[in-house]
Amino acid sequence: MNVLWLQAAGCGGCTMSLLCAEAPNVFDLLAGAGIRFLWHPALSLESGAEVRRLLAAIEAGEIALDVLCIEGSIATGPNGTGRYQMLSGTGVSLLDWLRRLAPLARDVVAVGTCATYGGVTTAGGNPSDAVGVHYDGARPGGALPAEFRARSGLPVINVAGCPTHPDWVTETLMLLAGGALTADALDSLGRPRFYADHLVHHGCSRNEFYEYKASARELSEMGCMMEHLGCVGTQAVGDCNIRPWNGQGSCTKGGYPCINCTAPEFEEPRHSFTSTPKIAGIPVGLPTDMPKAWFMALASLSKAATPARIARNATADRMIVPPAPGKPR
Repeated sequence: MNVLWLQAAGCGGCTMSLLCAEAPNVFDLLAGAGIRFLWHPALSLESGAEVRRLLAAIEAGEIALDVLCIEGSIATGPNGTGRYQMLSGTGVSLLDWLRRLAPLARDVVAVGTCATYGGVTTAGGNPSDAVGVHYDGARPGGALPAEFRARSGLPVINVAGCPTHPDWVTETLMLLAGGALTADALDSLGRPRFYADHLVHHGCSRNEFYEYKASARELSEMGCMMEHLGCVGTQAVGDCNIRPWNGQGSCTKGGYPCINCTAPEFEEPRHSFTSTPKIAGIPVGLPTDMPKAWFMALASLSKAATPARIARNATADRMIVPPAPGKPR
C-alpha cells in the first residue's frame, strides 16, 4: 500500500510520536503490513526535484496513491488562496496540493487534531485562516468540502489527538491495508472507533480516587483531578489509559489533567487547562454517560464513605498510607 505523507501547518509532533512506536517499531510494523511511504518530509531522503517528479507521476496516474496522510492544519489565507503555506519548490500551496491529490487517493487520513479539526494552529484569532482537512472545528467542511469522499467511498479518516498515539496511526494504516476499515468503524466526527469508543477515564490509574471523589488540589498530588484541576477524562474519547503510550505513560499517569485533545476546539476551552470551571461549587463538565442528578447524589455518598487511606493519599505526592493486607480466611 502506497502512502504519501504531507506536513501542513503544525509542529510535527504527530510524526515525532509515530517514531516512538515500539514493539515493533514503526518501520518494521509498516513493512510487515506491506505499507510503504512514497514520501514523508521528515523520513524520506528525496527532496526538491525528486519530490516534484513523484507528485507529477501521481497526478499522471503513473504511481498509485492508496493513502494520502495530512499532518497539520491547512492554512487557507490570505483570502482563501492558501499561499500562507507553500510546498517548497513547487510554487503551489498545500491547500491546492491537497485538493489536487485527495480525489486521486483511495483513502485520505488526517493525522492529529490540527489536521482533523484545525487544532492549536487555529487558536488566538487564527491569523492564517487555518482549518482541518474535512472539518472547521466541529463543523463539517474544511479545506475539503463536507461532501468529499475518497475513492473508497469513505470520508476523511480523522485520527485526532495532540499528538496522536502512535498505535492509532499504525492501526488505522494497517486496517486500510487490509481493507478492514469501513464507514461503520468511524464515529460521528470521523474518528476510528477502535479508540474513540473509549473514554480516557477508562483504565485511569486514579480511578480509585475518582470513585470516592477524593480530589487532588495541586498537580503533584495523587488524587482525582476532575473536581479542581480541569481533568476532562470522563468526557474525552481515547484509550490512552487502556493502552498507555509505549506501554507505560499517559497524561493522567504523568500527573497532568486530560485536556480532551481528541475533540474539536479543545485548544480554546475558555478557562485554564488546569482549573475546573464551576457554578455554585459544582463542576460544569460532568461525565458524559451519567445524568447530572445521579452524579451529584453518588458523589455525596462517595465522599461520605471515603476511607481514611484514600483521603490522605489524595492530597499527598506519594502513597503515605498503603492498603492494609487482607485477613486470611
